[in-house]
Amino acid sequence: MNTKMPKLKIGHLEAKTPIIQGGMSVGISLSGLASAVANNGGIGVIGAAGIGMFEPDFSTNYRAANLRAFRKEIRKAKAATDGIIGVNIMLALSDYAELVSAAVEEGVDLVLVGAGLLLKITQIIPLERLRETATKFVPIVSSARAAKIIFNHWAKNYNHVPDAVVVEGPLAGGHLGFKREQIDDPAFSLEKILPPLISAIKSYEQQFSKSIPVIAAGGIFTGEDIFKLMQMGAQGVQMATRFVATHECDASIKFKEVYIQSKKEDIIIIDSPVGLPGRAVRNQFLDDVSAGIKKPFKCPWKCLKPCNFRKVPYCIAYALTNAKEGKLNDGFAFAGANAYRIDKIISVKELIETLQREYEKAASRGRVIE
Repeated sequence: MNTKMPKLKIGHLEAKTPIIQGGMSVGISLSGLASAVANNGGIGVIGAAGIGMFEPDFSTNYRAANLRAFRKEIRKAKAATDGIIGVNIMLALSDYAELVSAAVEEGVDLVLVGAGLLLKITQIIPLERLRETATKFVPIVSSARAAKIIFNHWAKNYNHVPDAVVVEGPLAGGHLGFKREQIDDPAFSLEKILPPLISAIKSYEQQFSKSIPVIAAGGIFTGEDIFKLMQMGAQGVQMATRFVATHECDASIKFKEVYIQSKKEDIIIIDSPVGLPGRAVRNQFLDDVSAGIKKPFKCPWKCLKPCNFRKVPYCIAYALTNAKEGKLNDGFAFAGANAYRIDKIISVKELIETLQREYEKAASRGRVIE
């Protein structure tokens, strides 16, 4: 039995390690982290949301600042690696369409799209170009039903389908694609939602004579976890939380220390101002919000379509920008359910080697280590 992690193939792309680093927006995964992951055989991903927050003119020229920062980070990442670079673009972003266009123009290897259903893509990328572009499109979903809606729409309207799909379970960090009551319901666990999604994708693979890898995400922490999910039929995994506590992560050291210092009870579910539940590390800022204290802010522009900025208790973009820069009194850190298990900062290389060793140990036993 081959105990090594298999490669992940998405069309012509081939990652030596079947790990996609999750795109963490508002400056957590930029070119630094993404290129380090790509240089170590994984797929590095730049998070697009809030990326313009670090440009000097973001408050007066947000849309242009966002686009400029986005292109800059893609170019920096590509200059630093020959590996695979992707971008994560939330469909809920007000400038979603222009970011997708820019990603294709800049020649990124893949575009991952969550926070909404990846439909109507030809309104952004003309059909002929969509079929010809080397850039792969990968929706992020939380159910087989959502995947079917997307794939049916593409098949019917474009005679073409996405190149892979990420299925994210409820243990992920940040905004979640689940209702509050589903998050702790075993019926919605990653292990439960993965098999029906794999089954659903098989028919599209046959119809279009192409391999469409299913990538599992949400709460994956060890190489044993990766082995277990790949035994279930996933062809790769997406991991974000583990990559925060790396030297190469683009967040400040104070942000990384939030993870290291957190305890299990500190990882909580919050109601985000944009109307979704989210998983974060509890702190004074979140306690204040929970107690009904409003955090005043000026909205330079409505960056997220669902945000009712006149009624929300705080600006999530500012809160996450402050957190990235280490100003945790004025923000908070999103995190996956297992963030409290992290106890030190290591290099991306060491993390990937550790995951590979754990995977091989599980594979050599032929079962998941309890």
